[in-house]
Amino acid sequence: MAHPKRRHSTTRRDTRRAHDFGTPKQLAVDSQTGETHLFHRAHVHEGNLYYKGKMIVEGYSTR
Repeated sequence: MAHPKRRHSTTRRDTRRAHDFGTPKQLAVDSQTGETHLFHRAHVHEGNLYYKGKMIVEGYSTR
């Protein structure tokens, strides 16, 4: 088992541990459909694909 020759600072330890705690995803509400979705992601509403409040694909299948 490896042992450090010198002690690591608390800053180095805390920087490494900063990635252990995730933040919740931010949600947006589409102005046209009122659908809740992730920011900067297209979403499906009633069979159509929407992005930035505009319909991109009509009759979109999620298969």
